Amino acid sequence: MRSLVSFFIIISMSISIFAQKQTKQITLENIWISNTFYPEMMGDYQMYPNKDAYTIIQNNAIVLYDLKTDKIIKELLPNSVTNKAGIFIEDYSISPNANYILVFTNTRQIYRHSTESDIYLYNIKNKMLYQLPGKQNIRLAEISPDESHVAYVKENNLYIYNIANNTEKAITTDGKYNFIIYGTTDWVNEEEFSFTKAFQWSHDGKYIAYYRFDESEVKEFTLNFYNNDVYPEYFKYKYPKAGEDNALLDLFIYNIENDKNTKLNLGEERDIYIPRIKWLKNDNQLAVIRLNRLQNHLEILLYAPDNINGKKVYDEINKAYIDITDNWFMTSDGGWFYTSEKDGYNHIYYLNPTTKIDKQITSGTWDVKDIVGIDEKNTNIYYTSYEDGPINIMCYVVNYQTGNKKKIISDLGTHNPTFSSTFNYMIDAYSTINTPPEYNVYDVNKGKVVREIITNEKLKNNLSEYGFVPAEFFEFTTKDNITLNGWMIKPAIEPGKHYPVLMYVYGGPGVNTVKNSWGYSDFIWFQMLAQQGYIVVSVDNRGTGGRGEEFKKCTYLQLGKLESDDQIEANKYLRTLPFVDSTRIGSFGWSYGGFMTALAMTKGANYFKAGISVAPVTNWKFYDNIYTERFMRKPIENPDGYEKNSPIFYAKKLKGNFLLIHGDADDNVHVQNTMELVNALVKNNKQFDLFIYPNKNHGIYGGYTRYHLYKKMTDFLYDNL
Repeated sequence: MRSLVSFFIIISMSISIFAQKQTKQITLENIWISNTFYPEMMGDYQMYPNKDAYTIIQNNAIVLYDLKTDKIIKELLPNSVTNKAGIFIEDYSISPNANYILVFTNTRQIYRHSTESDIYLYNIKNKMLYQLPGKQNIRLAEISPDESHVAYVKENNLYIYNIANNTEKAITTDGKYNFIIYGTTDWVNEEEFSFTKAFQWSHDGKYIAYYRFDESEVKEFTLNFYNNDVYPEYFKYKYPKAGEDNALLDLFIYNIENDKNTKLNLGEERDIYIPRIKWLKNDNQLAVIRLNRLQNHLEILLYAPDNINGKKVYDEINKAYIDITDNWFMTSDGGWFYTSEKDGYNHIYYLNPTTKIDKQITSGTWDVKDIVGIDEKNTNIYYTSYEDGPINIMCYVVNYQTGNKKKIISDLGTHNPTFSSTFNYMIDAYSTINTPPEYNVYDVNKGKVVREIITNEKLKNNLSEYGFVPAEFFEFTTKDNITLNGWMIKPAIEPGKHYPVLMYVYGGPGVNTVKNSWGYSDFIWFQMLAQQGYIVVSVDNRGTGGRGEEFKKCTYLQLGKLESDDQIEANKYLRTLPFVDSTRIGSFGWSYGGFMTALAMTKGANYFKAGISVAPVTNWKFYDNIYTERFMRKPIENPDGYEKNSPIFYAKKLKGNFLLIHGDADDNVHVQNTMELVNALVKNNKQFDLFIYPNKNHGIYGGYTRYHLYKKMTDFLYDNL
């Protein structure tokens, strides 16, 4: 395990930001109403094609800035145009050669990643702005690489718009809600494979590859909405739970020139996933990533537009599962870079099906997080990784010809870099656990900051005025000889006094809460609790990320077992600290963390006095099949894994003070999960508290909802922990 001395140095250096003497009390009103501690953010900036420049929305205009000097080059879309049209820019997309801009306005949320909008096309040269046909409810609009067409989804069908002729054409016509989907994904693919745009332009703009989902036989789930009507409003959507049938999937390639659709042969096995498709750069071949239902066998097949049959060029099998990421970068020679855990850690590889090269680029006992850029001219790969320990995300560059590697920025913390198209400059979004977000422009070649964009000095001053204290990193070893990482926020410790502890947990596969990055509103809430005499702690259990495949995948087939064991071990460790009140240790978690808190209060009932479980999964058979089966297989294949690691199984053990919270319109983790746990607790004559937020989804927000929620949770802790 890497030494944590450097982190304590960082913390001690940061103390100037955090006043030792408390001068003001943090309130929930500060956090959730006045937003006193919300950091300044950069917003939706995009790198401009073929220039060291970026664009950003500013005063309802799209403005082009020079990266090095921060001088305005020009207004690409002036606000005189948008204001005259009566539209407000919410998002935008610039065409590959920067001749057009798609403007998204009046956007409506559908699910977590999906939206629909009114979409306008702006011609930068002639300064004309006009709305796409159909006007409303358009999704996923994208300009073709040759800038001749716009493709988009409307009412479950895929359309193309001819820019020169101002005409719209439907590529598909039988799309229907809850039955047939073209060009976008069903709910479960959107949520668990994190993509919604289910079509791809070829690099020359001559072809579109697109998905068809037939969800006719997928079972529906119904959500109720209460709007002061005599009867509630019902919303039905397709949601395949663990072990249940998925939508039938097909892939097509559409030829723009001859108006021909070609259906691809995906193989005899239909119960599969296609989590990604990518066109090769050097010719019109489509790379299709095919994944089996259990998600432990990944293949890549290449299809020519005029051939329904694909050629297999890659095959990977894992004893547990294979994670799907966006780390697929096509190269001009017909190959691509990708990441894989096939050597036990997540590393970068290069594959070229023509030359038969499959070469490992990075190696070591650490994980690559993301490929963030490929500079083919200089044969460099830019990536982020956990090379400096699992709590830090650092940025590196490696030359894929020579193997030479260097760290771009030495400051420990979390770096989220975005490179200019020339790779001469990058904007780095940087934070630590005790430092709010900063945005800096780096000269990549010189390795130094050339300009500060946002420093959040006002927020740092607020932190000082309100007496914030630095979070401290620590580690300990469990009875199973596993070293776990954690952080701790302490009140001003008085000798001989003992303090209650709130353990904040998530704990799900590959997801860390112990990280050297800013924690936003929850971090502020934890600081408020510290002011009131509570210690707040978070520990990353087995199953979390950044420490290799074995550490992450040891929870396979038994979600909740080892994770809850580790949280109990963390509880036991905290009891050994001289300033901890061992009789007053609680747990708080949301979603997977809610599941973990429910296990802490039942399986770990002898150790936890109080718990708050928000939107928890309570048995994985109630959750969607893509996520659940990745880690658990189907319920029929692993019944004990499902039942014996569920808080419902341990309901009879509940002893402490337990608060269950759920939004009843949660499309992700259905309120059914909470209700089934309620049934089990009542059956076992266990007292607990329950609060339901009507019409609220998994995020439980809107209006004063977050303030109400955190007031409810804070009062519960004050009364019960």
